[in-house]
Order: sequence, then C-alpha cells, then structure tokens
Amino acid sequence: MTDTALERDAARLEYARDAVEHAYDEGWTDGLPIVPVTAAMVEEFLAATPRPPDEVVAALPHLDRECTVEQAAVNAAMAGCRPEYFPVVLAAWDALMHQPSVTGGGWQSTSGPAPLIVVNGPVRAELGINSTGGVLGPGFRANATIARAVGLVVRNVLGIRPHELEQATQGLPGRWSLCVGENEEESPWEPLSAELGLPAGADAVSALLLRTCEFVDNRHTQDPEEVLWDFCDTIARTGAAIGRFSSAGLVLSVEHAQLLAGGGFAKADVQQWLHDHAVRSHADLERAGKGLDGLQAPGIDEYGLHMTPSPEQIPIIVAGARNAAMSMVVRPFGFSGWSRTAHPVRRG
Repeated sequence: MTDTALERDAARLEYARDAVEHAYDEGWTDGLPIVPVTAAMVEEFLAATPRPPDEVVAALPHLDRECTVEQAAVNAAMAGCRPEYFPVVLAAWDALMHQPSVTGGGWQSTSGPAPLIVVNGPVRAELGINSTGGVLGPGFRANATIARAVGLVVRNVLGIRPHELEQATQGLPGRWSLCVGENEEESPWEPLSAELGLPAGADAVSALLLRTCEFVDNRHTQDPEEVLWDFCDTIARTGAAIGRFSSAGLVLSVEHAQLLAGGGFAKADVQQWLHDHAVRSHADLERAGKGLDGLQAPGIDEYGLHMTPSPEQIPIIVAGARNAAMSMVVRPFGFSGWSRTAHPVRRG
C-alpha cells in the first residue's frame, strides 16, 4: 500500500470514526457503536421487502408513537444488519405486535424484558442464523443484528430509553441479542411455526417478551420423567411468581428433546405434564411471603399454585448444540399470555 493510499484510508477511517462518535453524541446507540447510514443503504433495505415505506410496523398506543417500515430500515442498517435480514426484522415486529404485553407497556416494565425472536424455515441457513451451538450467545451476525434492530427501534423511534421511559430495575443480560433459529433438523417434533399453524418449511418468525432464562443441566439420567421433574424444580421456584401469576417455557437441547420423544412424549404431552406437575405448595408460597390468602382463581387448588397458566402457554423449541444434555427454562413476560402466532417472512 502506498503512502497516498494510507493517507486516503486514514482520512476515510477518521470520517467513519467521527460518524460513530456523532451517533453517540446524539444518543442513537444502545452503548455499542452503530453503522453510519446513508440514503442509498436505506433504499437497499427497502428493496428487500414488498412492504411500503410508510406502513406502520410497530406502535405504542399509550405513548401515541409509531414506527414505519422506513424507520425500521434505518435502525436495521444502524444495527449492522445486511439488507437481506430486513424481512426477518419486519416479521419479528409482526410477531411482537401480537403480544398484549408489548402494546400494553411491557418495554417499560421494571422487569426489563427482552424480545425472544424464534426463526423457522430455510431462511435460517440462507442468512446464517445460528440454531445450534451457543444459540443464545454472541458470535453470529444475523442473530445479533436482527435482535439489535428491534432494540434500536424501541430506543430511537418509540423513545423508550433507560433512566427515562424505561424503568428496568436490573434488566436482562443479552437484551439486544435474543434471536435464535430453531434446530429443526435435529428436533423430533414439528417446528414451532408448524405447531402455530403455518405450513411446514415456511420461513417464519415467532416472538415474545422474556424476563430471563435459567439453565437445567441434566446428563445424569435417561428416564424422561426424571428430566421433567428437573425442569419442574426450576419452573416452580417461588421467585418467578408474582401474586398468582407465573409463566415458563423451554429451549430444549437436542438430547433432552430426543429423550422425551423417545419416551413417548409428544410436545403437547410435555406441555401438559409440566403444567400438571409444576406446582408450588401453599406452605412454600407463604414461607416466601407470597401466600394466596385463600384466594380462589384458575390455577389455584388445594395443592398450591400451578406455575404455568395453561399447557398451551408453555412455549417449547429445540435449539442448541449436541454438546451436553443442557436446556433452558425461559420466563415469558406478562400476565395476558403469549399470542401463539407465527408470521411469514415476506421478501421483495
């Protein structure tokens, strides 16, 4: 490289650095650097979708705020998405807008919930969306930037920022990165999108707000019910209960999913078993200061509190590597339940 080329590149890099610092000064970032965006870049993103630029894709009626396709494109480019990721970002917003907790103020909750975005279909391989090792962790551009694109809209378009409208007490680590592909190739069951009514093989996105996730490491037994009891122990912890409300779902490892399926459990059987057995006794709740004081309501019986609202409200996906028999219990946010919808990825 010649001195002239070095000088030219140095000038360009300095210009890019100034653009990044300008974004910090304007408060447009989530703490990490963003990609400077040009009008031409936005046009590339808009060309990836058949949806018009002025279509509203996200709205918070109680704040009278909306986000259009074009505004979502700007933030997806800032997040580091490639244009071909953008239809997945829009499908994620379609899924999120069906969640009562999202439109009802969930982004501002003291829980500090994060969107969990689940992608099904061939689009996972086409875009490089990780569905196996480290699926909830960092290291994959598509997973990270699709989720981050949603978070930047929440901040920059809907105006919900920490210490302002956002009221998270601690928040959730990984709030900007919870986008996973389901490991359909190794799952013994139908994909989540098919369970929710779309044709098998469709490119689709489902989403919900998540409060947290907790691992269950069980490589000790080959008895399906013993593994389910281990899940129950995590699902039924008193700290997850707010009054008479609680919820849980599973991100199952391949080993656990195949063990359960091999034991004769369909996915619906697992959901029913967990709902029936994840119960916390009245004595346990009272000891934790969460006694129900004789309250009579759905989910409460003589044995205590059922820690999931219904079998159908236990989302289950299979994702992760075949490294060890380790799964995640996830905690959906909100008292009004998960929408149980999957939304097609529409490409231009």
